Amino acid sequence: MTSDALPAPRAARRSHVRSHHGDTFDDPYEWLRAKEDPEVIAHLEAENAYTQERTAHLENLRERIFGEIKSRTLETDLSVPARRGDWWYYSRVVEGSQYALHCRAAVEDDQWEPPVLEPGVPVPGEEILLDGNAEAEGHEFFSLGSFGTSEDATLLLWSTDFEGDERYTVHVRDLTTGQTLPDEIPNTGGAFFTPDGTGIIYTTIDEAWRPDTLWLHRLGTPTEDDVKLFHEPDERYWLGAGLTRSRRYLVISVGSSITSENYIVDADDPIGEPRLVWERREGTEYGVDHAVVGGEDRLFILHNEDALDFELVSVAASDPAGPRRVILPHTPGRRLEGIDCFRDYAAIEYRREGLTRLGLLDYESDAVEELEFDEPLYSVGTGGNPEWASPYLRLGYGSFVTPGSVYELELATRELVLRKQQPVLGGYDPSAYGQAREWATASDGTRVPISLVWKRSFGAPGDAPRPLHLYGYGSYEASMDPAFSTMRLSELDRGVIFAIAHVRGGGEMGRQWYEDGKLTRKKNTFTDFVACAEHLVATGCTTPDRMVAEGGSAGGLLMGAVANLAPELFAGIIAGVPFVDALTSILDPSLPSP
Repeated sequence: MTSDALPAPRAARRSHVRSHHGDTFDDPYEWLRAKEDPEVIAHLEAENAYTQERTAHLENLRERIFGEIKSRTLETDLSVPARRGDWWYYSRVVEGSQYALHCRAAVEDDQWEPPVLEPGVPVPGEEILLDGNAEAEGHEFFSLGSFGTSEDATLLLWSTDFEGDERYTVHVRDLTTGQTLPDEIPNTGGAFFTPDGTGIIYTTIDEAWRPDTLWLHRLGTPTEDDVKLFHEPDERYWLGAGLTRSRRYLVISVGSSITSENYIVDADDPIGEPRLVWERREGTEYGVDHAVVGGEDRLFILHNEDALDFELVSVAASDPAGPRRVILPHTPGRRLEGIDCFRDYAAIEYRREGLTRLGLLDYESDAVEELEFDEPLYSVGTGGNPEWASPYLRLGYGSFVTPGSVYELELATRELVLRKQQPVLGGYDPSAYGQAREWATASDGTRVPISLVWKRSFGAPGDAPRPLHLYGYGSYEASMDPAFSTMRLSELDRGVIFAIAHVRGGGEMGRQWYEDGKLTRKKNTFTDFVACAEHLVATGCTTPDRMVAEGGSAGGLLMGAVANLAPELFAGIIAGVPFVDALTSILDPSLPSP
C-alpha cells in the first residue's frame, strides 16, 4: 500500500463534543477509543502499512542493530543471592525462556558472603521454588505479583495475574511436601505472611482499581472468614501494608498523590487495634520505619511538614504524636528520599545537585557518613537487604558508562565489594565512552541540567556537530537518573550523542523542581526541554537537522507539546505511548488514577 492509498484520517471527519464544569471542548479523536470498531482497526492497519512503507529502506539497519543488541546480551544469567534466615534466595533465567526461575540454596556455616553462581553451572543443593515459565504455560499473559516465604522457610506465597488487570490471585505451597494448599485468594494487590507463618495479610482492589481494604487470612480456613483489618473509604487514597525489617510492626500506609497517613500494629497481633502515627494533613507526606535505640522502640519518620525537601525525625513508638527528635533537619536542595532501618544503623537515600546519594546514619550521634563514588554521573541506592542484622549493606550502582552493578558494603571495614556487574558480551571498554553534565538556561533564568554520554573516538561534545538523541520525561517527581544500556551502545558506536534533559516536573533537583513543573506551572516542563535543545545547538553539540527528541507516556505528553512549540529544532520526534489525551483520561472516572 502506498501513502496515497491511505484513508483520510477519520478524526478530520467526526468529532466528539463534551461539556464539563461549564466548559465545552471538542475531542476529534474520541472515535479511536472503540478498539474493536472495524473502522478503527482499518485505520490502524493503514497507519502501520504507511510506517512500513516509509521505513522499508531501514530494514537492513534494523536487523544489524537487533543482532548487535542480542550479541551483547547474556540470556542465561543469575541474580546475586540474598540471605534470608538460613537460605540464599536468587532467580535465574535460561536462554530461550521468557520468565525467571525463582530458587534457593541452604546457607553453609553461617556464611554471609553470597555464593558465586555461574550461568549455566548447576547450583549445589538448589531448590526451584517457582518456575515462571510453567506458571505461564497455556496463558497469553502472565505476571508474577507477590512472592515470599514464611519466616521458618517452610511455606511459599506467590500471586499471579493472567489477565493484565493487576488483580492477582494468591497461592500457597508447602515446601516440605511440595503440595499446593487449597488456600487461594483472588482480587488481591500485595500479600505477605504473618511473622508466625499461620496467616496471610493482603489487600483487595475495589471497582476503581484501588487497593482499599486490608485483610487477614488464616491458613486452612475459608476466605469468607477472613478478618478485615483496615478499610480506607476515601477514593482519593490508596492502601498498602508491610512489615518493618525488624518484624516488630505491621505498618499500614494510606496515601494520595500529596498526603500520607500511617498506622502501626504489633506484628505478633495483626488483629489488634491500629495505632495512628500522625493524622493525615492535606499536603503532608511521611513514611515510617522502626529501630531500637537505647533499648527503646523508636519510629523514624521522613516527612515534609513545613519541610519541602523533607526532614527526618524519630518519635517513641509508644507515643508517635509525642515529642520529635530531629535527626536530619530540612535542608533546601538536599531531598531526603528514603530510610532503611537496620539493627545498628540506618541507610539514608537522598539527592543533592541532581545526583543520588547514599549515607549511613549512626543512631547514637545522628551523624551521616556519605559514601563516595568517583564518577561525575552515577545512580546509587540500596536493594536486596532483607536481614535486620547483616554485616553487609547491599546496594545497586551504575552510570552511563558503568554497567549495572551489585555491591556490598562491609560495615566493619567500609570496603565496597563488587558482587556482580551486568555482563556485556563481545567485550566492552568503559574508558571508550565519556559522560558529563551540561546546564541550559530556561526562559525564566532557571539552570536546567543535561546529562550526556558519547563515544570518545568521535570527539567530545562541541568539537563538531553530531547526531544527538535527546530524551525527556518531567512528571510525577520521577527522576531520569544516568543508567547503563546495552541497546544504547549501538547508537553511541555510530557517533550519536545521547542526552537526558532533566526538566522541571521531575525530581532530580528536589521537591521544588517537581512543584515548578506541575499544574499551572506545567508549561515549564515543555519550555525547559526546548531550552536544553537550544543549548545543545548553541554549544555546537548538534544541529536541528541532526537532533531527535524522545519521551514516553507522560514524556510523550512532553513530546506533543514540543512538537508544537519548537518543531524547527528537531529532525524527528519519538512519542512513545504518549499521554496526550490528558484531559479526556482524567475526566473518565472508570480509569485508574494516573
